Amino acid sequence: MNTNASREIIRTENVTKKFGELVAVDHVNYSLNENEIAGIIGSNGAGKTTFFNLITGYYQPDEGVVQYNGEDITALPAQQRVSLGMMRTFQLTSTFDNLTVIDNLVMSFFRAHHQPSLANLFFTPRSRHRSNEKIEACLETFDLQSVARREVKNLSLGEKRRLEIAMSILAEPKVLLLDEPLAGLSELEITGVLDVLRRNASKQTILIVEHKISKIEDFLERLTVMHDGRIIADGECEECLRAPEVRKSYWQIA
Repeated sequence: MNTNASREIIRTENVTKKFGELVAVDHVNYSLNENEIAGIIGSNGAGKTTFFNLITGYYQPDEGVVQYNGEDITALPAQQRVSLGMMRTFQLTSTFDNLTVIDNLVMSFFRAHHQPSLANLFFTPRSRHRSNEKIEACLETFDLQSVARREVKNLSLGEKRRLEIAMSILAEPKVLLLDEPLAGLSELEITGVLDVLRRNASKQTILIVEHKISKIEDFLERLTVMHDGRIIADGECEECLRAPEVRKSYWQIA
């Protein structure tokens, strides 16, 4: 495990979320350390995405507390959590499809570091920022040089996913939260996305929510398994997958 992962950056205490009679997240206690590479898995309905939404502020818990760097952020909306350094990517890529790849990166960088209005984002000449060293480095890191001038609507899903993660990293978040980043990708595209994440792994905390383990097992330092809204295992991947309750619940896990 990463030796730098020592200071707690996210903690939840007895976090609970109900939808009518359904308890989607049931008194979950969880902690994430700085520079840790962690994953949360579970079958459909396990509660992992709902829990992710509670961490990132898209849902408010019915009970419990969410802390970031030791401060209570339970009531903070998602956008304020972004300003603290928590950046989330979604299962569906959120890009400007009619702009080029490099202009999407410029927009992301400009928005994160200059905090302009929406109008300024669109009307500031983007050409002056295209040669920014961080943007050029991002194109190289995420293998996007060959499609830099291509409109995003003409990219493959794997290329769009790499672009979305690149846009998030340009904002230099302390915690990068990835919501099923490999969904719908081919094996080759999965390899490409994980390769670029590995290059950035030592620079920030990464938390991935996934449906199955086989695609991310070698990437993670720590695994958490959820079932019926509860955490049923937490620790090293191999140790978690050997746990009796995990084997009983996920005998088909791959």
